[in-house]
Amino acid sequence: MIYAILIAFGIPAALIVMGIRILTEYERGVLFRFGRFVQVKQAGLRWIIPGVDRMARISLREIVMDVPPQEVITRDNVSVKVNAVLYFRVLHPEKAVIQVENYLYGTSQLAQTTLRSVCGQAELDDLLAERDRINQQLQQIIDEQTEPWGVKVRAVEVKQIDLPQEMQRAMAKQAEAEREKRAKIIHADGEAQAAHRLAEASRVLSSSEGALQLRYLQTLAEIATEGNSTTIFPVPIDTLTPFYEAAKRGADAGS
Repeated sequence: MIYAILIAFGIPAALIVMGIRILTEYERGVLFRFGRFVQVKQAGLRWIIPGVDRMARISLREIVMDVPPQEVITRDNVSVKVNAVLYFRVLHPEKAVIQVENYLYGTSQLAQTTLRSVCGQAELDDLLAERDRINQQLQQIIDEQTEPWGVKVRAVEVKQIDLPQEMQRAMAKQAEAEREKRAKIIHADGEAQAAHRLAEASRVLSSSEGALQLRYLQTLAEIATEGNSTTIFPVPIDTLTPFYEAAKRGADAGS
């Protein structure tokens, strides 16, 4: 009699304990009964029928997944290695269980193939300079492909682009040549501006009789303040002009 009572109360108690499931706030439970989808269980204490029901746990938290480096040949025939990082989350737990065997593996493989395809259609310069456009294109394509699985791809970011050593050396030489070119252009512009200023100053000095003499005296004052032991006074050409004319008249008279 005692054994019968224990069995009568023990079996239901064991079934109750075996059927208890606890779902955290970020989890949802996809419930199947006799292999058929029934409903999605919310977070909290839940109970299923042991041996009849099966519940798959799906996390709704955002997943950060590294996309391994992919060998890519760009449109201008440059071989590079590209890796990326993928940000996604499950929006519909029932689709993530029913529509695909393993949504994590499927999303990873889809991201790798899409990364090779998109980067292979771009030239190397675009791949290096237009990173935002490449990221947006990757996100749009992957998100469209994972939508039937109930997965939402929020962002895709290309992390690193590894170039061959010879390509790195060629780009370094190109950058150095570009810097030298800019330096020469800047130097030439400076010389042109300086020549323009000198020509303008010459016109100003020649337009006034006393300006040249004032500039001459200013130059002498600057030389004297430098502490030189010897000061050379240049003789203005205007001072020698009368002597030159007198010598010329004498030579004409003698002839």
